Amino acid sequence: MEKRSFFERLTGSVKIDEPRNPVHLKPANLSSAHASPAPISIETEEEAQLTVDVWQTPDEIIVQSIVAGVKPEDLDVSISQDSITLSGKRERVKEVSGSDYFYQELYWGAFSRSVLLPQEIDPDESEATIKNGLVTIRLPKLDKTRIQKLKIKNE
Repeated sequence: MEKRSFFERLTGSVKIDEPRNPVHLKPANLSSAHASPAPISIETEEEAQLTVDVWQTPDEIIVQSIVAGVKPEDLDVSISQDSITLSGKRERVKEVSGSDYFYQELYWGAFSRSVLLPQEIDPDESEATIKNGLVTIRLPKLDKTRIQKLKIKNE
């Protein structure tokens, strides 16, 4: 089995076994394009890598990723003080025969992404929300400059 390239894992694209000329979908070409589509190989054993945006505000680090088609309960977010991992699985709703596809660019299957954070965060105060397929994770920064004095108890 041939390993998928970084770009294929990143975008979820699949290789087409044999090259073909692009089909311009005009009414005259539609029937001929449908008659002989190129075979499509789908490799589902590897995980795809999510694309993310990571930025900071004065008080927090924010991570966003597109996870359209994934239910919140099927998305796992693991956080430590210096890293975050998003993982899950996008399930295909309907099976379609490879010969019935004109284009197959969506990724179906397991995915994950780990990010090393540029600063320590407070995992207990972090929160994740999802809206319209965009997951936003807010990670409050730990204030290393804050000094807390301990009171000494007399025994």
